[in-house]
Amino acid sequence: MPFYRSLGRIPPKRHTRLSLDPDTSFKNEGLAYEHVITTEGFWRAFSTIYHLKPPTRIRDARLHRRVQLHPAFDDHPLRHHHLKTRDIERSGDLYEGRVPMFFNQDVVSYRCRPEKAYGSFEYYRNGGADEVIFVNRGGGTLESLYGKLRYREGDYVVIPRTTTYRLVPDDISVEDHLILETFSPVSIPKRYKNIDGQMTLDAPYCERDFHSPIELIENDEENDVDVLVKDRDRLSAMTLASHPFDVIGWDGFLYPFTFNVDDFEPITGTTHMPPPIHQTFDCRGYVICTFAPRYLDHHPDAIKVPYVHDNVEADEVLFYVRGNFGSRKGVEPGSFTLHPQGIPHGPHPGTIMASMDADRTEELAVMFDTQHRLHIAEEAISMDDPDYPKSWL
Repeated sequence: MPFYRSLGRIPPKRHTRLSLDPDTSFKNEGLAYEHVITTEGFWRAFSTIYHLKPPTRIRDARLHRRVQLHPAFDDHPLRHHHLKTRDIERSGDLYEGRVPMFFNQDVVSYRCRPEKAYGSFEYYRNGGADEVIFVNRGGGTLESLYGKLRYREGDYVVIPRTTTYRLVPDDISVEDHLILETFSPVSIPKRYKNIDGQMTLDAPYCERDFHSPIELIENDEENDVDVLVKDRDRLSAMTLASHPFDVIGWDGFLYPFTFNVDDFEPITGTTHMPPPIHQTFDCRGYVICTFAPRYLDHHPDAIKVPYVHDNVEADEVLFYVRGNFGSRKGVEPGSFTLHPQGIPHGPHPGTIMASMDADRTEELAVMFDTQHRLHIAEEAISMDDPDYPKSWL
């Protein structure tokens, strides 16, 4: 997580009593319940949360359904793929309307264009993975036990695992998300921080660009609340004995936050710079990059589109958000391209010379590069253009 934050009431020292107001409905011996949420066996980022009521009060837990991921095919050649998802049909809700696109042991990517905000559940918790929700279109409020956090178009909304939350969109009819479910913590690349933990002056962003919850909810209701809980391939329905957002204070390094792509400061050079300059987040087994609008290379003979390259140790996925992507033909906002390891890819015919006189690009894309082979989900293969591998001819 970016840095230390504190919100609401907390005791002066960890693991000591925090007395409640005398008129608190749930007496609980007059003390707030301390709740520590950790990552990687207590050794990495953690936060300490103070509840009005025990967060362990569960009336019922039942299996809702299984979520099985299946590859689109077992026998197929190694090739490039182009999936068009701009006009994917709206269906489901914000949680169960997520359509899997690609997956491996480190990450699952989804597209979500919900038809309605909620189905059977208003509240959701991913108990087995962190989530990165890229807001392709729309905006609203993320409500969680950490409080309220506004999100807007172009935001990465990073939600640590085990966070119970509710998305409250301003207009459900325009909500459009790319979601990365990651089985490791989402972190800032080490090279962007100095030894004191502060982001360096040459990093493409700074602490001011990251936004965390600013208002606690402090819901003291005793009514039962149903939460949909996901852990890998299992969706469980849990009935809590009181509202999960009863937090009166918290502090630490673990919390939901947003970062907007328009706050990414691109790094440029006289000639074309390699993709790692676009890295935004670091995860186990893959990285997330932002190809933001930027000035192009300024050497008089610079070729301003990427050179042909092999992803020797990475499967590369690009999600195109807006603008004209200079090295590609035929892609559109909402397109995915998958360029797998083992075969080269590069600029489409005609794009090299077309780039020579360009000074700037307004393209915006989100990229994730994985160390392990990605599978295309069976739900996504109907969106694939089978002729895309021939587009370099």
